[in-house]
Amino acid sequence: MTAGNDSVAELLPMVFAAPNEALARARTLLDSAPPPSHASVAHQVIGIWQRDWGDLRLALEHLRRARDLAARAESAEREADVLATLGVALVHAGRTRQGLAAFEQGVRRGSGHTRARVLYRRAYVWWVLGHHREALEDVRRAIPVLRQTGDVIWTARALTLRATVHLALGAVERADADFTAAEALWDTTGQEHDKADAVESRGLAAFRAGDIPAALRLLDEAGERYAKLGTPTFMLNIRRCEVLMAAGLAPEALAEADAAIAVLDGIGGQSTRKAELLLAAARAARLAGDPGTAIARAAVAVRLFSGQRRGWWEAHARLVLIEARFASGRGYGRLVADAARVAERLESSGAPAAPEAWLLAGRIALHLDWTADAERYLRVAARSRRSGPPLARITGWAAQALRAQAAGSGRGVLEACRRGLAVLDDHRMTLGASELRARATAQGAELAALAQAVSLAGGGPRRLLEWSERWRATVLTAPPTRPPADPVLQSGLTAFREIAARAEEARRDGRPVPALEREQRRLEREVRSRTLHMRGDAPGGGYRFDVAGLLERLGGGRLVALAVLDGRVQVLLCGGGRVRRFAGGQVDRAEREAEHVQAALRRLAHPRAENRLPLVEAMGRRLEEVLLGPAARHLGSGPVVVVPPARLHSVPWSLLPSLRERVVSVSPSAGSWLRARETEPPAGGRHVLVRGPGLATGGAEVPEVADRYGRATVLEDADARVPRVLEELDGAALAHIAAHGDFRADSPLFSSLRMVDGPLIVHDFERLARSPYRIILSSCDTARLASVGADELLGLVTALLPLGTAGVVASSAPVNDEAVVPLMLALHKGLGDGLSLAEALRDARAAVPSDATHQATGWAFTAFGAA
Repeated sequence: MTAGNDSVAELLPMVFAAPNEALARARTLLDSAPPPSHASVAHQVIGIWQRDWGDLRLALEHLRRARDLAARAESAEREADVLATLGVALVHAGRTRQGLAAFEQGVRRGSGHTRARVLYRRAYVWWVLGHHREALEDVRRAIPVLRQTGDVIWTARALTLRATVHLALGAVERADADFTAAEALWDTTGQEHDKADAVESRGLAAFRAGDIPAALRLLDEAGERYAKLGTPTFMLNIRRCEVLMAAGLAPEALAEADAAIAVLDGIGGQSTRKAELLLAAARAARLAGDPGTAIARAAVAVRLFSGQRRGWWEAHARLVLIEARFASGRGYGRLVADAARVAERLESSGAPAAPEAWLLAGRIALHLDWTADAERYLRVAARSRRSGPPLARITGWAAQALRAQAAGSGRGVLEACRRGLAVLDDHRMTLGASELRARATAQGAELAALAQAVSLAGGGPRRLLEWSERWRATVLTAPPTRPPADPVLQSGLTAFREIAARAEEARRDGRPVPALEREQRRLEREVRSRTLHMRGDAPGGGYRFDVAGLLERLGGGRLVALAVLDGRVQVLLCGGGRVRRFAGGQVDRAEREAEHVQAALRRLAHPRAENRLPLVEAMGRRLEEVLLGPAARHLGSGPVVVVPPARLHSVPWSLLPSLRERVVSVSPSAGSWLRARETEPPAGGRHVLVRGPGLATGGAEVPEVADRYGRATVLEDADARVPRVLEELDGAALAHIAAHGDFRADSPLFSSLRMVDGPLIVHDFERLARSPYRIILSSCDTARLASVGADELLGLVTALLPLGTAGVVASSAPVNDEAVVPLMLALHKGLGDGLSLAEALRDARAAVPSDATHQATGWAFTAFGAA
């Protein structure tokens, strides 16, 4: 490389187009003993690289050297440019006063085009510090000069910065206009890092507009671009954390923030970025229900922001700190004043988080019965219910509901809850992935609880049922969005299946599999990321639960809906033309009893556990006492549908004495049971039987069941591969799948059934045009589900119900493979005689041997739905 003026001038633009190449060229230039002006450029390039992607201490050393060389070269413009770069580095190092002083000197030394660039970088620093009005003023002065001189790159940077500041002030439309203008300019340049930054910024704009799938897609695209450049992505990490938290994925956001902090500490990176990452980690920990971690992270963030003189950021960190302290029960009296002060600071700076802070102040005041203070704070918070992004409006309606509750207006509470949940319905249905829809419901949990409490106090059982249904299993009201063809997703699923199969084979052979497991986890992340990008297209609020219609369809049967209010089970018994309420026991006790029963059933799956059978039956009696209470005596003689809350999904209902000899089915909600009743079976009546590998009995029931149905399609051995299985399952009337099940509590939509070529996962079923009308899953753990969001369940069974399946039989516990065979044969005999799944399962339990293993196997299976 020569030391000519042209080649040296190329270095500074190159640092954001090809950072690593620019770094290498700058070092080569310094080796050639260049004149002071050229050496100043080289040191500035190295300083920028170290500032943004390396060691901040080294960055300051190089930038100070670049400043001194510029002064020796007697170039005021060169010196002004370096001073601006140095000012950014000093602020990122937490030396705010020194950084601002460097900018003052740079503005004085530069003129024209150079001064405009200095003003742009000072505007960036004002944004970092949270001084948004000052940032807008500096960038306003810079943009006309940059445009007049035809400086495309710096004009695009300035427009991107102005858009980002507009977002911080809640001006989404202005931000979108600036992002669009900047993107058009970037398309004319080769600035790859700046282009990636533009994509990242568009992701932030999509998030602020409430479009979470688009935000995730754009941020992932930006991450791919940064990866090609080999540059760290701390700002991207922060923004991804924001979006993940809004999507209900707080534990993942906490893990991402903590991992980024570790990387930043390892390279001696920017103190400002560390403070922002700590704030993200604190918010994520609070949302994940870990107030201790939230307090620890937020306290350090407050200290760093304060030392950096970043008041806007400090106020946000203090908000999280107060929220976490309130959640942990610390110092309520002082927290009211603290929250109000933070709310005032946020509102004065135009921060969108101000309503959240006012709501927090009002909520703490209500907790202390300071009604006048609470009304004042909640009234301010409630203003946000009329406009803005969905989550801000939900905050406003929550404040309005609390105001009405404090005023003793039950009608006002219900109206505010109805309006707030309608906003969340519309937002939720913009999400294509069932996981995001389920997790998004957590945003309305408080509204739902307030409405249920009012209904319990004075609205009667029917109203309590309506509000319980209003917020139960809402993710099942519409199927997840499925793109007609996504080759990238299909390729990812195929690769995941291949790696998972190889890992399973290696484990069976006793070989170590860490490399395969790492690759499997990577592919899981890719598949999941792809599904989270899907945007929903179903309108919200279309379905309304009809109590009268439910009572009519029940006929002589009963539906038992269990609601949990203030930690206690409320039993809503529907049937005989009315809804009655009975008080159950404490839900915590019910959960403990259900866990004990599950453990006992696991033991009974093995021989020589006969003496435990009376213990399990006694557990069933205790469970009934807690869950049903006096309602058990009013069930009538007909079939019973149980609608449990998500927390009680693992209860083996047929073990309860009053249900043991009944026709019992389980549904995630009364509404989903009604929809299942109305689902028509497909024409043609195809039967599909699948045998997966590795079963102790080899799926011994399948040949006999095939003989019973005559023209059934049997998939086994090489035919039991995922693509062929999915092809045959699509639109079948009945599917029986004998295959090992694997429930993934850490990632429920990767729960699977083992086929010859690898796992058949929930994401595969979601690609079916219509899942089978009836499905029987004869292996272990296929009915296990994960509770997420407000009262939602994720797993294999709940994935099938919105896709056209009206009934499922599955097991919620490990079962004895040999004992499954007679149970399944008896079940299919009942189906052949025209019985429903629930009726056939009841008769099948009675038909199997009475020993402990066979009885426990029968109790482990549950009929879901209404087919």
